[in-house]
Amino acid sequence: MPGARRIRFGLNGHPVEVTAPPERILLDLLRDDLRLTGSKRGCDLGTCGCCTVLVDGRPTLSCLTLVHLVEGREVMTIEGIASPHELHPVQRAFVEHGATQCGFCTPGFILSAVALLRENPQPTRAQIVRAISGNLCRCTGYTKIVEAIEAASRAGGAG
Repeated sequence: MPGARRIRFGLNGHPVEVTAPPERILLDLLRDDLRLTGSKRGCDLGTCGCCTVLVDGRPTLSCLTLVHLVEGREVMTIEGIASPHELHPVQRAFVEHGATQCGFCTPGFILSAVALLRENPQPTRAQIVRAISGNLCRCTGYTKIVEAIEAASRAGGAG
């Protein structure tokens, strides 16, 4: 690959080294090369949030992030937030409150919620709404999603 270079970063708590051309986006690397398909391809424009991952703990649109920009950083996908034996508290709250609907947007919402609760374990409803404002759901009116995040907050859902 002309111009490809080695890139090292953390992925779900494990070191990763890949070779990627300069134009390779993180979403394609995760889904196609590393087979982590939880992050979804939605709009490819950065407007829907389906591809959200955490980079150094911050929600990041993987469809707009070039792979070389995560060099030396920590990337967390939906596959990396739960323990091998139980769901993350935010995942559990989404299930218990019926906030998943079709599920396509759910990973992005959950990762945005995890980032919020790590930064602010007891957010107000307005802070929750603001934190998920970059994520679109075409199935719901967001009520159950917000209620699930509030419940995760009450249960100490920072994880």
